[in-house]
Amino acid sequence: MKSFYSYTLTELEDLFLKLGYKKFNASQVYDWVYKKLTLDYDLMSNISKDLREYLKLNLSLDLPKIIIKEESSDSTIKYLFEFSDLSKVEGVLMHHPYGTSFCVSSEVGCNMGCSFCASGLKKKTRDLSESEMVSMILKSVIDSNERISSVVIMGTGEPLDNYDNVIRFIRIINAPKGLEIGIRHITLSTCGIVPRIYSLADEGLGINLAISLHAPTNDLRYKLMPINKAYKIEEIIEAVKYYFNKTGRRITFEYLLLKGVNDSRLIADKLADLIKGLNAYVNLIPYNHVDEFEYSTSSDKSANEFYDTLKKRGINVTLRHKMGDDIDAACGQLRSKIN
Repeated sequence: MKSFYSYTLTELEDLFLKLGYKKFNASQVYDWVYKKLTLDYDLMSNISKDLREYLKLNLSLDLPKIIIKEESSDSTIKYLFEFSDLSKVEGVLMHHPYGTSFCVSSEVGCNMGCSFCASGLKKKTRDLSESEMVSMILKSVIDSNERISSVVIMGTGEPLDNYDNVIRFIRIINAPKGLEIGIRHITLSTCGIVPRIYSLADEGLGINLAISLHAPTNDLRYKLMPINKAYKIEEIIEAVKYYFNKTGRRITFEYLLLKGVNDSRLIADKLADLIKGLNAYVNLIPYNHVDEFEYSTSSDKSANEFYDTLKKRGINVTLRHKMGDDIDAACGQLRSKIN
């Protein structure tokens, strides 16, 4: 049975018209599901019995199970979700002064093999469908009783390696009368699959694009991220220039600070040389410990010197505050430890 969460509002309207129902019936059902959080068609009192019967037989409202729920000391919540095929992925609910955000996974496992990231310790077994990604958010909304105001596609998996499903997911969560996540409140993070960055620019969506860079030179990035063998830094820079020119959206470069690896003043200067003149900013991220890797977190002194070096070179830069690291929910720590 097809999932209800795989439909945009427009697609549901088209389906209902084709079946002989009214266009506004789609808005009614969308309202019941996404606003009133009603997951039983029989309770949708303003829908005809005939339409309710059709929906029960053809469009599932099933949500994933929450297998594990952990809450951090900073109120971050990490969920381990299980889908009908027993596949398991994590998602994270984060509280900020500006609202509540949800970090969603795009794949079961990850094939990118970044040398510092726990998500790649389990190889990709399959893509998540658009409906599964939507259902993770809806499940967290029901569980937490909180409205999600922003979404980051930064969980397990490389979103641009699951391109079609991720694009549909974005359109569904942005749809009116649904979750209504504003397009400027949706961020996609990628290791840098260059052809897909161009495709994303041409979609006309205008979401925020974040590049997991972590090094300013190819030699260093090769050691950290195997994807750099396919797409060199220079190619990524050209692609993000195209993205900015098409969308007008400022680019984020994510930069994980690894002690003694990529956190020196010299490397900071090379990073400034690389991105000088781009409409972009650098998000410096303290490394979050992963047992299987030997990397260490940069000292506060090194992190602040790196930050100051970029700042003095005229680079817009922030130093991220850790969230959820005590429950392995922080950047680079997401994975399912249960098979």
